Amino acid sequence: MNCFIFFVFYILVSSSTTGGEGETEACKPTDVFLINCGATSNTSDTTGRTWTQDQQKDHALNSVNASFPSEASKLEWPVHQVPYKTVRIIRSKFTYTISVSPGWKFVRLHFYPTRYGSDLDAVKSLFSVTANGFTLLKNFSPGLTAKGSSKPFVIKEFIVPVLGGHKTTLNLTLTPSPHTLAFINGVEIVSIPNRLYTKGGFDDRITDVGTNNDFEIDATTALETVYRVKVAGDEVPEITDPGMFRQWPSDSEAIQKIESVDTSIISRFAGFVEQYINYTKKTPACVAPKAVYGGTYLDIENEKYPKQNPDFGLTWLFPVDAGFNYLVRLHFCDSTWKRAALPRFSIYIGNKIAKAETDVRNLSGGPMLPMYLDFKTFLSGKSGKRPNLRLDLHPQNKENQQYVDCGLGGIEILKLSDSKGNLSGSNKGPIALHVLAIILIATGSVAGLATFIIVLMRQTKRKNKKDNNVVVLKVLLKQYTYAELKKITKSFSHTLGKGGFGTVYGGNLCDGVKVAVKVMKDLKGTGEDFMNEIASMSQTSHVNIVSLLGFCYEGSKRAIVYEFLENGSLDQFISVANSSLMNVKTLYGIALGIARGLEYLHYGCKTRIVHFDIKPQNILLDGNLCPKLSDFGLAKLCEKRESIVSLMDTRGTIGYIAPEVVSRTYGGVSHKSDVYSFGMLVLDMIGANNKEILATAASNASSVYFPDWVYKELENGEQTWRFGDEITIEEKETAKKMVLIGLWCIKPCPSYRPPMNKVVEMMEGSLDALEIPPKPSVQISPRLTTESSSLSDSNWNVDSAA
Repeated sequence: MNCFIFFVFYILVSSSTTGGEGETEACKPTDVFLINCGATSNTSDTTGRTWTQDQQKDHALNSVNASFPSEASKLEWPVHQVPYKTVRIIRSKFTYTISVSPGWKFVRLHFYPTRYGSDLDAVKSLFSVTANGFTLLKNFSPGLTAKGSSKPFVIKEFIVPVLGGHKTTLNLTLTPSPHTLAFINGVEIVSIPNRLYTKGGFDDRITDVGTNNDFEIDATTALETVYRVKVAGDEVPEITDPGMFRQWPSDSEAIQKIESVDTSIISRFAGFVEQYINYTKKTPACVAPKAVYGGTYLDIENEKYPKQNPDFGLTWLFPVDAGFNYLVRLHFCDSTWKRAALPRFSIYIGNKIAKAETDVRNLSGGPMLPMYLDFKTFLSGKSGKRPNLRLDLHPQNKENQQYVDCGLGGIEILKLSDSKGNLSGSNKGPIALHVLAIILIATGSVAGLATFIIVLMRQTKRKNKKDNNVVVLKVLLKQYTYAELKKITKSFSHTLGKGGFGTVYGGNLCDGVKVAVKVMKDLKGTGEDFMNEIASMSQTSHVNIVSLLGFCYEGSKRAIVYEFLENGSLDQFISVANSSLMNVKTLYGIALGIARGLEYLHYGCKTRIVHFDIKPQNILLDGNLCPKLSDFGLAKLCEKRESIVSLMDTRGTIGYIAPEVVSRTYGGVSHKSDVYSFGMLVLDMIGANNKEILATAASNASSVYFPDWVYKELENGEQTWRFGDEITIEEKETAKKMVLIGLWCIKPCPSYRPPMNKVVEMMEGSLDALEIPPKPSVQISPRLTTESSSLSDSNWNVDSAA
């Protein structure tokens, strides 16, 4: 309570010293059009704003015969009457022509996919939308989009430049895809201040992440608001953003779990802060409403968290379309009290430094003065993929304070149109027979997709019908016939390798692109492993995961087509025959890439994927020796982040398989089983997992799982392993770091192994930060067995694992 009183007093004092300085009025847009499509009269919504019918003179309909109005049969909660009760159904190309003043405009499109009239189901609609030459949406399905969100309606927001003289027009065109209809419930057009989103942050800069150069956005570019979130708080509704009418949902789905952050204190103070925020000329009211700045994440030292987290940092993951530039806007404000430390933060976007040692207090000019920074980043990857745009904030100095505040109040991420004026990501289009499968893909539910395919296969077998599951898979990938595969591989003449599930052949597509074709052994039953591999790989997009290109499912013939990797598998690379290619730096780079790939599977996918077969044969290397994880035949998919995986069988390869997979005596099976396999793989790469010693120790089962000799070599200072004595001190330290990390990863108790995100940090960190882990014992106490399924990733540290 004392803290609360002090906070109030501090704000009153600070506001009295800065109040009114640079404060600006609320935004007053020159154009505001709220169009209730299909309505016959003007109506007001729940916020008191008036929406007009869509046949006003200022927004004329073009090709009236191409459309007709209708009404929803019913409204689900929380759908409001305005603008979602009425709709304009569109049969063919249709345009709204709206007279506006020149400048940049918010264009918000409202869609409620439901049944209209007696027999029109808008869920099946598919269409494209353009505005003044910019492609806003292409093959867009509001039904699928709504299914993948928490609300039954869809709002798409764009920023479109409208060029011209004193009076200009905005032409909004909707075009249905063949054999479908288009529809729209509401259109908002709101003028925004000149270059509000294109001139840069409060420092008039858009920083190009990676080069630190200035980036320009001109009037040949349109933008789409992909995310706009309130950090550490409840949703900020549009009614609190007068003039701009923007919604700021909570960041709860994007922020990654952080144990020492307590949001209860945030909610107590957030509303109180708003009245003391002071806008400035550099950060006027139209940038963000005051509610955005009221509250942020704190690292708290109290009875629940008696010690601050020394690695306190914040991470957000935002799935976005690959192949586009993105504008990332961060809203900061020093809105804490004197007892809270506001350290300098380094900002990372996409694992690249965007701004080092950001000092909010210095930059903004003092407490309660908001500021914002703009960055541009490019998300690479194949068209149609959805990689994560990652944002990290890490403190550079933590004062001895009870509270540590990051100062971040809001995040906006906007997609920039490409050189052709396109904002739409890839869309494979409709398959009416399997709408459910498309929905599962749109929501990122890999586990649901795999289950659906397998169930469909079983039903198909029982009903003796055509293999409809092939249609489902075609939503994701190209389907090849067996005859096409024979042609691609020249009758399977070039063998690249063999494994327990089949043979891999080399081949060439018709355009000359080299591919690898894995032909599975004749499958009995449902072919669940085949479906697992396709469902898992098709939903991944990462530089360290092999890219899946297609499949074959023809009778008993099953095959997978994926990218060809020039240097083959890791086991060939680290063999004696290729020992001349090995050096510590190269092996370290390969190990780090594998770690990042596993981190992506465990934390970057919407549904966690546990690989269960990490070994050198399943790591492929491209021409630059970049490692890529392959062979997902044994993969399991987990719905919950902390779930223990249920296994009916033992899966993996001896020498890399975690002990708990063989015997539950060691604990529950989870993603930590991959961590163990990675540890053994690293020891194998560095030569610490000596094959000759392993062979002589075969009679001792514990030696298979816990290589005792590694500790002896560390104790004796024999740390060159397979590299001999002609390596530098730096290389010796790198090799030792890899061995220490490997030993931490193979701890017998799963909870004492670091999670893969920690492993990546250890790989990227210094040797000095690593300790030699205690020598493992095969005898596991009952206490450790029960703890193995309860210690969360975020609680893992060296002390708890010792």
